[in-house]
Amino acid sequence: MTDETADSPTTAEPPGGWTLWNDEPSGRRILAYRPDVFNESDFPAECMPTIFVWNGSRANRPGASRIRTETWRAILRLEPDVESVIEEYDSREAAVDGANELARRFADGEIAYRECYQVPPEAYLDRLDELTGRDE
Repeated sequence: MTDETADSPTTAEPPGGWTLWNDEPSGRRILAYRPDVFNESDFPAECMPTIFVWNGSRANRPGASRIRTETWRAILRLEPDVESVIEEYDSREAAVDGANELARRFADGEIAYRECYQVPPEAYLDRLDELTGRDE
C-alpha cells in the first residue's frame, strides 16, 4: 500500500440499511443504521446503532482516545454507552471490511444485541426487532 492510498478515504460501501456517516482520511469511519428512522419521532436518535472504525487508545482516561495505536477496531454501539461487538484488525482497510461485515451480520439478525443490556429496555428492543426483521 502506498502512502497516497493510506491517506485516501475508503470507498467500500456499507451494506443495505447502513449509511456512511463519516470517513476521515486515514482515520475514523462511522456507519449509522437507518438514520431515517432514528429521528426522535420513530426511534430515539441516541439509540441509533453505529459502527466506529478507529485506532485510538481504549484506555479509560481523559484524552486517551486521541492516542493512536497500531490496532484498528470495528465497534458496534447500540447507544453511546452500550457496546455490542468489538473486533480488532491490523490495518484500517481490514477494519473497514470488518465493519461492513459486522453491519451485514447486524442487519441479518446475527448479532444478539439484547444480551448487551443489564436491564433490557424490552419495548424498545421489540420495536428494534421489528425494524431489523427479527420478529418473523
